Amino acid sequence: MTVIVSLLALGFLILVAYRGYSVILFAPVAALGAVLLTAPASVLPAYSALFMENMATFVRNYFPVFMLGALFGKLIEISGFARSLAAAISRAAGRRHAMLGIVMICALMVYGGVSVFVVAFAVYPFAAELFRAANIPKRLIPATMSLGSFTFAMDAMPGSPQIQNIIPTTFFGTTTMAAPILGPIGGVFILIVGMAYLDWRRRAALAAGEGYGTGHLNEPETIDDHAMVPAILACVPLAVVAVMNIVFTELLPRWYGPRATLALTPGATPLVLDVSRQVGVWAVEGALMLGIATVCAFAWRRVSAAFSKASQMAIAGWRRSTPRRSSVSARSSRPCPVSPRSSRP
Repeated sequence: MTVIVSLLALGFLILVAYRGYSVILFAPVAALGAVLLTAPASVLPAYSALFMENMATFVRNYFPVFMLGALFGKLIEISGFARSLAAAISRAAGRRHAMLGIVMICALMVYGGVSVFVVAFAVYPFAAELFRAANIPKRLIPATMSLGSFTFAMDAMPGSPQIQNIIPTTFFGTTTMAAPILGPIGGVFILIVGMAYLDWRRRAALAAGEGYGTGHLNEPETIDDHAMVPAILACVPLAVVAVMNIVFTELLPRWYGPRATLALTPGATPLVLDVSRQVGVWAVEGALMLGIATVCAFAWRRVSAAFSKASQMAIAGWRRSTPRRSSVSARSSRPCPVSPRSSRP
């Protein structure tokens, strides 16, 4: 019975999240609803002693990672680095390998620490351009971008600085570099199977006479290549985050040892931290801070002009905003990066 109730609570939370409601608001509703159905007298104690304490622990452990990751992704966006990198890879992939090129663009950005929401806005204009040129149905863009953003690069490949790869480190005492053999094997398997599925859908659409389609919403504007920074420069912050994450993962245990002791005041009991459960978080935090400093150093003029508003949006978690130079057609004011409808020619 308890398992069924837990699944119902999880399903309810998934439903409200899918409908666009705040998870912060409905998470306690789902949790306490499950307690109400199994142990009604324990609702208030469970709220205070379990839910709120664990929520405070989660915020304490991961809020800095969320904040730094959101800020890094926003700076990558307003600096133009994300668009430049996407443009370079899309040109290299060309029409013949359009779907693989989009997957690789997303994977590279995600593995470099860029928020998946920023990746969606940065890559979509190039995905639409490549798919139109290759006559691939536009409805396959979300699946193609999801394969590169939400799968192997996010949590299968060792060293990924995404929060999904960081959270398990504090529970298992591992680092983000865990599973150096099984991780790549699993990542390659996901990539191969995902690309096989996408190519099957593309060939099925081609056989049915379906092309890119017409009458789409949110078609991107023409991209001005001359306004972009060099692609090599755009890669530097991502490389800094990826490399320094590995470096900090190796150096921090040597620096602190198995335990880190913090004496707040003379005579008080010192705080002792298990370093093995913090290395994964600390390493990513340090790498993201260096990545932010790198973006500011190379694109200070662009970043400083919009830093105040961009930092507020990033830290507040408002990701559904369009980039400064909007990639969304003036025909639609909706910020959705992917067309919700497509029509066959």
